[in-house]
Amino acid sequence: MTLVAVDHVQLAAPPGSEPELRAYYADVLGMTEIPKPPVLAARGGCWFRAGAVSLHLGIEPAFRAARKAHPGLRVRDIAAYAERLASRGASVVWDDSLPGHRRFYSEDPVGNRLEFLEPLA
Repeated sequence: MTLVAVDHVQLAAPPGSEPELRAYYADVLGMTEIPKPPVLAARGGCWFRAGAVSLHLGIEPAFRAARKAHPGLRVRDIAAYAERLASRGASVVWDDSLPGHRRFYSEDPVGNRLEFLEPLA
């Protein structure tokens, strides 16, 4: 019995926020929306993937943004990725407190925190 991978990370979002989520996760982050199975699609929300990274955004009526809990997303060419986000209006807050890494934080349109990091060579 062994854990082999993280299948996905789920974040919560308020009802009706799917258009803003699609704009951010697809257009800003460059992820691809993955169709949800019909029984789950009826609940709202949306799923996204880029390579081996899968993020699910689930609708929560009593939504509160995840301000501390967050996915840590490893990227290549972090400076270019930060520029991509900033040029599309997303926040980019650099943090140099993790030894051996460059990293920054951003927020999705509903206030969920996302960490982007790249190990130093």
